[in-house]
Amino acid sequence: MDPKEPEAYFRSLDRSFFIDNGIMKNYAHIDGPLPIGYGQTISQPSLVLEMTRLLSPGMDSKVLEIGTGSGYQTAILAKFSAKVYTVERIAELMEKAKKRLEALNFSNICYKVGDGSKGWQEYAPYDRIMVTAAASLLPKELVDQLAVGGRMVIPVGPPSMQELKLVTKTSKGDVHVQTVTAVRFVELKGEYGWNE
Repeated sequence: MDPKEPEAYFRSLDRSFFIDNGIMKNYAHIDGPLPIGYGQTISQPSLVLEMTRLLSPGMDSKVLEIGTGSGYQTAILAKFSAKVYTVERIAELMEKAKKRLEALNFSNICYKVGDGSKGWQEYAPYDRIMVTAAASLLPKELVDQLAVGGRMVIPVGPPSMQELKLVTKTSKGDVHVQTVTAVRFVELKGEYGWNE
């Protein structure tokens, strides 16, 4: 992936389009997370771009996204991938995101309401997996659904602060985990959340 490509599209994408709250729309230009309801947030733009670059999807990539949220990250993934399978546990958020993404004429996205910590086994393996909520530890199910040669970007750690991890899988099936930077995300609910 040419790093300039996602950046150009990213800069052309109006973040306020993905925010319902009229007051919050006024802050869409700020490089910080914003609330989107239901205890969830839309991530800060610079982090969305960094995570997309780390994931490095290609036009032939099958991508699994855990945490659709507003659909902001989904739009960027769909622009640079063959197919995106996105999972969101909150039906109301998914419904709104789907309408936004359809309005942007994306036809390469499959939607599912459910427990993202378990991935989406039906269509595995995935060339790329993007996780936009923090897990207490690396979910085995997601690692299992990552294709050989694949890449996964996921925040892992306690509620106060997490480490953004880049996970890769070799042709021998070995899994390598690299720490990229410190981040702070909302919780990945389910078996790999903080409260379970």
